[in-house]
Formats: sequence, structure tokens, C-alpha cells
Amino acid sequence: MTYRRRPLRRLAALAALAALAALAGCASPSSHFYTLSPTDDAARTQPAAATNGNPAWLIELAPVDVPPQVAKAQFVVQTDATQVRVLEQERWASMPGDEIRRALSGDLTQQLNTIDVYGSPHPEGVPVYRVSVNVQRFESWPGSHALIDAVWSVRSLDSQTVMTCRSVLNEPVGDGYDALVVGHRRAVASLSQAISSGVRALAATPRVTGAAAAVAAAVSKGGAKAAVVKTKPVSIACPQVAPVAESAGSGG
Repeated sequence: MTYRRRPLRRLAALAALAALAALAGCASPSSHFYTLSPTDDAARTQPAAATNGNPAWLIELAPVDVPPQVAKAQFVVQTDATQVRVLEQERWASMPGDEIRRALSGDLTQQLNTIDVYGSPHPEGVPVYRVSVNVQRFESWPGSHALIDAVWSVRSLDSQTVMTCRSVLNEPVGDGYDALVVGHRRAVASLSQAISSGVRALAATPRVTGAAAAVAAAVSKGGAKAAVVKTKPVSIACPQVAPVAESAGSGG
């Protein structure tokens, strides 16, 4: 009887192992995570900030708004003009608005040799340009194109001079989700070039030196009403931006 039970026990153990293997085969596939920030961000240098003390100007890049339908960790891809798919296994490393903001901040600080001081104290006497970005369309068409349609503004905090512009970036992409992410990365690079040109344009306009002193002088001459007129925001035209070179994007 003992010798007959051993083969039965072995068969039961083999059956249990087979069942476990079958369950493992039915497990959910692993997720893939993507980011819009280049892998060489840590190697970037900021000469003006690093070697010359305070840079010529500072930027404040506010959190980036994206449409609610794509404000999720999962990829939302277009299948046609009226339908989308939400991909559970293809995900952003952080929320899309955060991904765009981080990539833009890295690009802008490099291109402008400056520091993004959003949420941080900054020294007096250094011009600060507040950058706001509202992404109105963030479309992912696998094997076709990646599109970012954004309204952005740059405001000088001392003179209240403001520039409001729109950029529509449409990048062709190949097959696969890696290519789709690279397309969005190229679109972000083009957007950062446009915003950098806007900051430089504002920096080149005549500044109101000592805004507080100007307000005080206006009050002494014409009262509070004149002060309001003196500090009324002035809008300037958007700059013409050349297309970003092909090397701006990494990969295919």
C-alpha cells in the first residue's frame, strides 16, 4: 500500500505544479512606462546659473494644463476621429501634464541659461518671466502622428508686459509606442523653442525700471488712478520661430 501511494503523491504534486504554471501563464502582462524627459537631463549644464552667480533672468513655469480625457497615467490613443482607446499596459511615468512640464522646464532652462524658480524664493532685482501653458489638444495617433496644440503666455513680473501665443505641433511617427513618445518629445522641443523666443523677445523690450518706484511717482502725480494706468499690462506680438532641427528629437 505504501509503494502505491508514492506514485499517486508524485502525480498530485506534478498536477499542482502544472496548475501553478497555467496560472502564471494567465497572469496580466507587465506594464511599460514612458517619459517625455530625455535620459540625458542629468548631464545638462546651465552655464549662466552655475558659473556666473545669478542668471540674467529667471523663469517661473506654472503647472501645465492638459485636456481631461488625456489627464491619466494610461496612454489614450486615437483610433479614428471620434474614438479613442485607453491602454492599460502602456503608461506615462507621471501624469501627462507633469511629463510635459518637466520636459519643458529642462529645455527652457538649458536654452535660456537660467533657472526655473516656480515655487521657490528668488533674489530681488533679477527679472522673472512667468510661463503658463494650456495644452488644448494632446493627440496620439499610433503609426501616424503626435500632436500638441497649446496656448502659452510669457509675462514679465516687473513690467507686466505679456505675450500670448498659440503653437500647433504635428510630428509624424512610425509604428510602435516608443515612436509615438519620441514624436511627442519632438513636439515639446518645438514648443520650448517657441517659448524661449518669447522670453527673449520680452527681455529685449524696454523695461519699466523699478516698478514700485514708478507706481509711487504716479501716485504722487495723479493719484491711485494714474498708478493703475502706469501698471496696465502691455501685450506684444508673438515671435517668428524657425522649425526645430531634426536632431532635437532622440531616436527614430
